[in-house]
Amino acid sequence: MAVGKNKRISKGKKGGKKKAADPFAKKDWYHIKAPSVFDVRNVGKTLVTRTQGTKIASEGLKHRVFEISLADLQGDEDQAYRKIRLRAEDVQGRNVLTNFWGMNFTTDKLRSLVRKWQTLIEAHVDVKTTDNYTLRLFCIAFTKKRANQNKKTCYALSSQIRQIRRKMREIMTNMASTCDLKELVKKFIPESIGREIEKATSSIYPLQNVYIRKVKILKAPKFDLGKLMEVHGDYSVDVGTKLERPADESEAEEAAEVIGA
Repeated sequence: MAVGKNKRISKGKKGGKKKAADPFAKKDWYHIKAPSVFDVRNVGKTLVTRTQGTKIASEGLKHRVFEISLADLQGDEDQAYRKIRLRAEDVQGRNVLTNFWGMNFTTDKLRSLVRKWQTLIEAHVDVKTTDNYTLRLFCIAFTKKRANQNKKTCYALSSQIRQIRRKMREIMTNMASTCDLKELVKKFIPESIGREIEKATSSIYPLQNVYIRKVKILKAPKFDLGKLMEVHGDYSVDVGTKLERPADESEAEEAAEVIGA
C-alpha cells in the first residue's frame, strides 16, 4: 500500500463521539396547586423542559393531567380509596394552577365491595353543570339484609333494580345540574349524593355502600382565567405594592402637558 494514500485509517470517525448531555440540566421544576375546595393546596412538583426558541415551557405544561389520592388532598387517610384527577389549566410564575378533571375508585376498594349473596346495582348519567361542564357520573350500590331478616341472601327483583336505577339517575341529575363544578366537587368529597340515594331508595329495597364511583368530564367550556381564579379562591400573584408618586414630579408632568398643548 502506498504511504499516505488512505489517510482516514489512522484517524477516528469524523466529528468524534458526541458528549452525552444530561437531559435534566435543561428542565425546570414547577409547583402544582390544587383548587381551594381541597384542604391541601400544594400537591407536588412537575418537570418541564425550559423555554427554548419557539418551544415554550408553559405550553408543555398546560393540559397535563395529574392523578392524586384524595387522602393527600384532604389529609385524611380514610379517603385513600378515591383518586382525583386534576388538569393543568394555567401557569403563573413557577405555579401550575389546576382544576378538577375527574374521579375514580382504586381497584382494591371496588373488589372489596363485591360479595356473594347480594345484588350489585349500577347506573350512569350525563349531566351538565351551571358553568357548562358536561360530566358522566357512575353510581354503584349493593343490597343489604333487612333489620329482622333471617334469610342468607338479599337479592332484589329485576323490577326493584329498575326502580332503584331510575331513582339513582334522577337524584344524580338533580344534584349535578343545579350547581357549578366547584359546588359539585364539594358534594363528591363527603359522598352526600350516595347518602341521598340510600335514603330515597330505602322504601324500594335497603341499600349499602352507595357511592359515586367514577366521574368523567366529557366536555369543558372555553378557558376563562377569571373562573379559574375563583376556583383557586385565595390564590394571588405577587405584583408588588403601589407607590405614591412625589408631588413635585406630578406638578412637573402637568406643566409639561400644558407646554405640549
